[in-house]
Amino acid sequence: MELTQAGIPFEEQKELKLQYKGRELKQTYKPDFFCFDKIILEIKAVKNIADEHRAQIINYLKSTSMKLGLLVNFGHHPKIEYERFVNEKQ
Repeated sequence: MELTQAGIPFEEQKELKLQYKGRELKQTYKPDFFCFDKIILEIKAVKNIADEHRAQIINYLKSTSMKLGLLVNFGHHPKIEYERFVNEKQ
């Protein structure tokens, strides 16, 4: 609802093709949200963002050749916690 209200174009769990060394894999990835046709948005509800959450989004960025990822955690009290990731190797 927040993305719609903010006027942000998005798709929920859009199936993205994965690549490894320039070859398409059979496995696909469905991010929580895919915004502006180029940003992967992953939503968490955990006490703190952990290294495995960071590794997940970094791997998704690399394997999809997307440029930008955003990891948002709504489980961190009293404020949301977020981190941005840039894929500089494309």
